[in-house]
Amino acid sequence: MSAAKEFAVHLEAARAAAKKTDSSTVILDVGDVLSITSWFVITSASNTRLVRAIAAAIEDDVALAGGPKPVRVEGLDGGTWVLIDYGDVIVHIFEDETREFYDLERLWRDVPVLEWS
Repeated sequence: MSAAKEFAVHLEAARAAAKKTDSSTVILDVGDVLSITSWFVITSASNTRLVRAIAAAIEDDVALAGGPKPVRVEGLDGGTWVLIDYGDVIVHIFEDETREFYDLERLWRDVPVLEWS
């Protein structure tokens, strides 16, 4: 994927999430430490219904912006942690309590955080 397209996907995903939730949405640049992806977009919502709505909005907004379809989407049935895999961009949408439990921002605290909003 080209750098321009890669950049657009993670920004579009973050913007779509931010329109649906008041929880913080962060973009982590994990490309220097992970060989499987370049960016993590992490966000959360107060309930599983909203988690699913955010996932749908991200897919819709990325597609409307001309981005790719996800390689795979995991976790929609449970709704406490949905993962949308775009290849170079992995979107994590958590229920608030699940986000706090796994605390990916702490786990990946040594990678750069992209200021996007």
